[in-house]
Amino acid sequence: MKKYLRWWINGSILCVIISMFNSCASTRNIPYFEDIPDTAKLSIRNQTQYSDPVIMPDDILSVTVITIDPTTSAPVNQAASVAVSPSSSSSSSSASPATPGLLVDKNGNISLPIIGTVKVAGLTTFEAKALIKKRAEQFFKEPDVQLRFANFKISVLGEVAHPSVYVLPNEKVSILDALSLAGDLTIYGRRENILVIRDIDGKKTMARLDLNNTDIFNSPYFYLRQNDVVYVEPNASAIVQADEKQTRIITIAAALVTSIVILLIRLDK
Repeated sequence: MKKYLRWWINGSILCVIISMFNSCASTRNIPYFEDIPDTAKLSIRNQTQYSDPVIMPDDILSVTVITIDPTTSAPVNQAASVAVSPSSSSSSSSASPATPGLLVDKNGNISLPIIGTVKVAGLTTFEAKALIKKRAEQFFKEPDVQLRFANFKISVLGEVAHPSVYVLPNEKVSILDALSLAGDLTIYGRRENILVIRDIDGKKTMARLDLNNTDIFNSPYFYLRQNDVVYVEPNASAIVQADEKQTRIITIAAALVTSIVILLIRLDK
């Protein structure tokens, strides 16, 4: 009887020790760009040139026509300030809040009072601005046009401090900008395996980026596009932390069983 009880005690102690080791977190690969030497300067040439994002259906554009007499362009600007949502034409964006601007329809057009319908899909904001200005010159004297994305948004998910959807006023945003907006990775995020999900011509494309390597600057996914999704996977330590509560319960239970067994041994003497 005592022999079997001792085996039970030894097994319980072993379980406690294993649980303690499993709860230890690894700190490997926490720094970024580990291939940059500490004692030398390194010049990295960005082989991937930034290109302006193009306007796509379901984008919302902020458009303002400026004229010498503001009352003449007021109907245009009033129409462009009405809050719209991609949910009116895109079921995938049903949770998107309404945003003031002009919705690009499924055919790639926006409709402006007086100026009429203008096809902007496939154009950059600079090209769309020039096109609308040319059309506006037919109706207004010396007009100027301001145009930008009103819903240039990216989603940052996973092991970051503040996962969320971020609407940006600037079209030029890198993966580092996105992670900074989200408060940087937590200590449990996989820095060598950042996933970027992108829609290209209605198809999902995916790429993985390594923040430990300067090759990230040459990736076509270094600069993000509207509606990109950035996902930071948890590392092994995060998985252990997620199971920490269960581990503590097992440890306490094993200690409790060990105490009971020891008590039984003493009573059996």
